[in-house]
Amino acid sequence: MTRNIALWPWFRFFRSLMFWQAVWFLYIQGQLSAAEAILIYALYDISTTVLEVPSGWLSDRWGRRPTLILSALAGVATAGMQALGGDFWWFALAQILLGAHAAFASGTDSSLLYESLVDLDREDEVERQEMIGWRAGFAGLAISALAGGAMARWDLTWPYVATTVAMVALLAVTIALREPPRRTAPDRAAVLATLGAALRRPILIWLFILSMLMYGLSHVPFVFGQPFIERALAGGPLASETPLISGAITAAMMALSLLVSLVAPRLRAHVGLIAMLLGAMAMQVALPGALAIATGPLAVLLLLARMVPDALAKPFITARIQPLLSDDSRATYLSLQSLAGRVLFAATLWLAASSTSDIGLMPDSDLRQLLSAYAIGGALCLLGLILAARHLRLD
Repeated sequence: MTRNIALWPWFRFFRSLMFWQAVWFLYIQGQLSAAEAILIYALYDISTTVLEVPSGWLSDRWGRRPTLILSALAGVATAGMQALGGDFWWFALAQILLGAHAAFASGTDSSLLYESLVDLDREDEVERQEMIGWRAGFAGLAISALAGGAMARWDLTWPYVATTVAMVALLAVTIALREPPRRTAPDRAAVLATLGAALRRPILIWLFILSMLMYGLSHVPFVFGQPFIERALAGGPLASETPLISGAITAAMMALSLLVSLVAPRLRAHVGLIAMLLGAMAMQVALPGALAIATGPLAVLLLLARMVPDALAKPFITARIQPLLSDDSRATYLSLQSLAGRVLFAATLWLAASSTSDIGLMPDSDLRQLLSAYAIGGALCLLGLILAARHLRLD
């Protein structure tokens, strides 16, 4: 179990080495179209949705380590397939595997960490260890975004080749993990009973809804950020450097989030968990609204704030949820939480794809209209959460 905790940051680091993250929309849009690029991402969310709960159940029944190994294998396959390139259905299959990569790790990685800490009587460290993992992930995202953007200046395929190598390293780290001892022998009745009890707790219900909404809002700038950068730079001297600038912006975004994560524990202690989580979501709501009205190359700097809310929220939400869950349904619950967020966001993406161009680049008017819609919908949801939080005590 000590080895698991020592490997935890490396697991998060290699899993975050997505060299393609800053150029994926440009790459797919170049081979297909803007509408198909959105649909490709929607297929990723749908495949993750379909596999989310079964993977959590498999993790609770079969084990954390085997489930994470399957995730790493899917990561190797999807990166290699996208590097080879192909038609729409080839990319669709690769996105399904990418969804499997995400689903089989979702909830299982944090469950392995928490159960390893419990076995060592160190469960009070869960918040600190989650934050260490998030910092390692932000570092991996920052490094790979900048490097991937630079690679794409010569060939948009190279970031996918580099990601394939990173996924092989992730597989090696995952194989080195050890399965935490189980304190209970889970069966179907026990899983359903503990899940039902968890889903009736007001604190968990509120955190469930918050996590679901924050997942979608955090991915809005991820999906639409690259066409936004492309539009902002169009016609200027930097237009040909869109991949490199996209990578640099993404790297700076992760670096800023890493810095914010250093002060997040003190901020949590000062303002309380509820205020910090609601403030993080308010930032997520404000970003697409600001992007919808921003113009010019300087507007791309707004994207630097994309991952700051995650640094202020995700590690603390996971750490707060873990002690409230049972070993025999922990990964299943976390998978259900991810499932809800992915279903909601995938539904909005299908609507977005139906309202934009199916040929070539996304029109500027369509992009701004979509960003405005996400901002307005997010603001209404935030208001509902604020009203519901008046009687909650999370700390």
